[in-house]
Amino acid sequence: MSRISLRSPLAVPAVRSDTREGVGLAQVPQILRRSIGWIVGPTLVVALGAGLFVNVVSPRYTGEAKLILESRDPAFARTAQERTDQLAPIDEQAVASQVQVVMSRDLAREAIRRLKLVGNPEFDPGSGSIGPVQRVMMMLGIGANPLDRPAEDRVLDAYFEHLLVYPAGKSRILTIEFRAKDAKLAADGANTIAQLYISSLEADKVDTARYASSWLGGNIDGLRKRVAEAEAKVEAFRAKNGLVGSGGAAGQPLTTQQLGELSSQLSQARILKADLAGRVKAIKDLIKDGRAYEITEVANNEVIRRIVDNRIAVRAQLALESRTLLPAHPRIKELHAQLEDLDAQIKTSAERVVRTLENDAKIAGSRVDSLQAAVDGQQDVVVKGNASEIQLRALEREAKAQREQLESYLSRYREAPARDGESATPADARIVSRAVTPEVPSFPKKLPIVGFATLVTLMLAIGGVLASALLSESGRREQDAEADLNSADRRTRREPELERPGFAFPEAMPPAQWSETAEGAEAAEAPAAPPAIARVPAEAYDLAPLIARLSAVAREPGDRTGRRVLVMETEVSHGDQALHDALVRALGRKASLVTIDLNGESLELGFTDLMAGDAAFLDVIQPAAGSGLHRIGVGRAGAEALFDEPDALSLTFEALAEAYDWVVCRLHAAPGAVDLLELTGGYMDSVVIASNASAEDPALADLYAIAEDAGAGQILVAQDHGADHAATVDRSTPDLRLNAA
Repeated sequence: MSRISLRSPLAVPAVRSDTREGVGLAQVPQILRRSIGWIVGPTLVVALGAGLFVNVVSPRYTGEAKLILESRDPAFARTAQERTDQLAPIDEQAVASQVQVVMSRDLAREAIRRLKLVGNPEFDPGSGSIGPVQRVMMMLGIGANPLDRPAEDRVLDAYFEHLLVYPAGKSRILTIEFRAKDAKLAADGANTIAQLYISSLEADKVDTARYASSWLGGNIDGLRKRVAEAEAKVEAFRAKNGLVGSGGAAGQPLTTQQLGELSSQLSQARILKADLAGRVKAIKDLIKDGRAYEITEVANNEVIRRIVDNRIAVRAQLALESRTLLPAHPRIKELHAQLEDLDAQIKTSAERVVRTLENDAKIAGSRVDSLQAAVDGQQDVVVKGNASEIQLRALEREAKAQREQLESYLSRYREAPARDGESATPADARIVSRAVTPEVPSFPKKLPIVGFATLVTLMLAIGGVLASALLSESGRREQDAEADLNSADRRTRREPELERPGFAFPEAMPPAQWSETAEGAEAAEAPAAPPAIARVPAEAYDLAPLIARLSAVAREPGDRTGRRVLVMETEVSHGDQALHDALVRALGRKASLVTIDLNGESLELGFTDLMAGDAAFLDVIQPAAGSGLHRIGVGRAGAEALFDEPDALSLTFEALAEAYDWVVCRLHAAPGAVDLLELTGGYMDSVVIASNASAEDPALADLYAIAEDAGAGQILVAQDHGADHAATVDRSTPDLRLNAA
């Protein structure tokens, strides 16, 4: 008798590839439904516990005050030089430093005194009586006596646990948070700490100003004495070395000033000498050319002017007489003699001017020589006094530096009392937001705590249930694998006896005996399988209702790909008498179709080889014998290739649906068919289960449930009436009955 192993709570599934071990995604909802008590129970318990906790625990309130750090030095409290200087900005490191200042122990002790935290049970662990356990620990030397410590030190640890100071982002804002069970204490604590911090900054500035004032007062007297001594040294050195006039308006010694004056006089004398020499040379050239009357000194002379006038008159008379008289005439000769006499007088006057200028040039040269000698002598005096001058300048610089220092000290000392006042120098921080008495506790946040605890417990419970299912599934598969290895022949493995009717293939027994028990079926089993009963030809099926149901399955709008159908056989078919063959021929008459064998045995390249990457589409698609349809065989590789490549399996079905109008897959009744149904059912638009079993049969119900959990779009059960029904009802065509959810 041929059997297939169906998945039910009492049946053992067929052996699957090791790569499919574990719990499938489709089984997760079933596992969660079966273990709903283990999920809901702990979740409710934790939710109730969290709700009880948030209502029982004492609330904590948080007071929040905010400060801004900024330079607040008033203009009158700074010197004139400091007023022009730009104040240094407050960077992130300065803000972080001020956070530590707020957290300092000195400021904490003052805050504890002002808030009266000593004796508060929330902050002072030694306010109550010492318990018996603590007394025993003190006697054994394990615990310390809290009363041995000062009262403020006992409170410090709790104080810092309730205090939080942090900068607001990258700004200069400091946030001070103080937590307490009393809302008013929380607000007063934040405001008190902020005020103490500002007061400490102001006190530090006042102390600094007072210290500077006292220090300046003690150093000014000594500095005055040093300035007087330095200036006395300068004057004594100047008098000793004859550096009279040094430090005057020109800032030069007297010898240097004298040398400068002599140099100026020497330059003027040289200029005068050069001017006279040039004029003498020019006048001589004019005399040589006979143009003595053009000389300025000659032309400006009254006598020479009259002589020139007479010369002009004589030349005019000579010209007039020359018109009538010959050159040898006595009158002409007389006129020429007068003209020569006048020229001689002009030339004599010009030579006199030249001699005067030459005398002046000699005097200027003598003056230049005398001045040059004086300058040379004065230079020797200045060179000798340079060493003394260098020492004098050093003494003057020292005296000047001490004088400037004294003036600076005096200026700061006069301005220091302005900073001694309590309010003269405000702190470099101010309160921008004071804490108000909070009305809503900061802890516990009831809804977030209950929600978070419930969500975490729910996730952990679901994870625990799934982990338990995975471990049990792994253990069961290991037991199945060990039992299968101990069997001599895996294909003839006996199934466990069930307490419900078994599902046998109709070809192994007549339809009249389908209701026999499993034990009777096992007893009737013989070494050789009995011959199968005669079946009607496949062409005799009335497939119109089935095709109509397959064509009417709902699809997404705009989806024009081919329809994918899986035919699951529950009995061994011989030849072309199966429902699959008749359905393929009927669908292939009007549309393109490819049929795929998903299991069985084959020596040719096929679908499993395509999934394993050992073949291409053109290698595995073959024309079906006797028709224009295409066919893809099961392939040489085992079914494990399908389980190893689920993504490739999905892409392959989509590619075939793009190329063909119908993609019809076939699952033969063989071991492993149920696992393949679970694997491929989700990729199909319709799953057709070819079975003659009754609708109440548990095995058929298992197949239906597996196809439904896999995600098939439509599930149909196709049943043809048996021989007994055909004898009772006279029909020319066997009836094909369809059942669907």
